[in-house]
Amino acid sequence: MQRITDTVKTLLIANVLVFLGSQLIGSQATEYFALWFPKNDHFRFWQVLTHMFMHASIAHIFFNMFALWMFGSILEQTIGQKRFLFLYFSAGLAAAALQLSFTYLNYHSGFQDLLNAGWSPDEIKDMMDNALRTGHFRVPEDTVDSVRSMIRAYGTPMVGASGAIFGIVAAFAVVYPNLPLYLFFIPIPIKAKYLVGGYFVIELFSGFTGTGILGSHNVAHWAHVGGAVLGFLVMWYWKKNQFNRNRWN
Repeated sequence: MQRITDTVKTLLIANVLVFLGSQLIGSQATEYFALWFPKNDHFRFWQVLTHMFMHASIAHIFFNMFALWMFGSILEQTIGQKRFLFLYFSAGLAAAALQLSFTYLNYHSGFQDLLNAGWSPDEIKDMMDNALRTGHFRVPEDTVDSVRSMIRAYGTPMVGASGAIFGIVAAFAVVYPNLPLYLFFIPIPIKAKYLVGGYFVIELFSGFTGTGILGSHNVAHWAHVGGAVLGFLVMWYWKKNQFNRNRWN
């Protein structure tokens, strides 16, 4: 069993403690610490950081923490604590930025459709708040799909360390591209570059289509993409410019 590095151990403990605390506190924890759409009344500036330690379920935190344990310690031993922490949190921030960008596109589309239909901004906000309370809304028929996406963007908070984890996993694949890895129930080793690359393609497809191929449909696919891209680019730069090439064999 591989040794867990101090930084990874701290992150594991912090995530678990926050998860347990949020379960005790209840919905107020989500209200204050999940990342809400900036136009939502629940949005606070600190949520861009705190949402990385929030998780929606036991399965959600388990798989994130399993990936952090599996890839994080090896990567930290290779690149050092400071670079690891920079990579982890910058990937999480990049994930949030990309997810919010696509969320804004969904929000803006529905908002503009209702403005074109003669609604005022105050009427739109009242409609969204009521829809989130009751689960129902009434809008012109030709705007239903875009308004539904707008309400989802406005009222669905983002939680989880997935973006940061994807950054770590992508960086791992850059450092150890040919390391054989095993998937659950598949007794065939797959090189890290193919496994991580394949998963990235799936997330990219899911982001564009809104189709959840793996797991729940309520997944921030663009956060995964954003974290992976940041992790790949940063590690590629470090590997190319700042380290002895022999160290990466």
